[in-house]
Amino acid sequence: MPPLSLLPVARERETRLTLVLARSTMQNAIRSMRLFASETIMKLTINGTQHELDVDPTTPLLWVLRDYLGMTGTKYGCGIAQCGACTVHIDGQATRSCVLPVQAVADAKITTIEGLAPDASHPLQKAWVEMNVPQCGYCQGGMLMAAASLLRQTPHPTDEQIDAAVTNLCRCGTYTRIRAAIHKAAGTEVKS
Repeated sequence: MPPLSLLPVARERETRLTLVLARSTMQNAIRSMRLFASETIMKLTINGTQHELDVDPTTPLLWVLRDYLGMTGTKYGCGIAQCGACTVHIDGQATRSCVLPVQAVADAKITTIEGLAPDASHPLQKAWVEMNVPQCGYCQGGMLMAAASLLRQTPHPTDEQIDAAVTNLCRCGTYTRIRAAIHKAAGTEVKS
């Protein structure tokens, strides 16, 4: 034990050493956190425009669209890819974006409801208005995207094909009008 006269000096040195070690440990911890939480420049083609974003590659596409790009037409509904409010097109295929990591679509062509037809000229958008489909409207962006994908693959779908392809949930229950609008856009007879 140091003599009492040197005790304050020893404590000061101990405190300085503790601060130096703490600072070093903190800097190492920060470096480690940066490595683990590193974000990557992701290049995405959305609605025909290329975007470069500094995001965590595991971020769901839905949140990149909404939070980073301000494309709020794609909605959050359930977060488990069940309701379809988050439906977008990935290379023309209807895909639920709430569980899809952005790294999985880096080389894909992504289309959101904002890119379907910005001037509302898509036959489905026109039919949606004419058939008075939406009530609350929350699910309609995803519903339109699912229907557009169906019509691209099956230009004149039957009721059964519509029911099998458009599995999105509508809280307002406008399924009859949705089906009628899809038939109208397809130019087929509306079945009751």
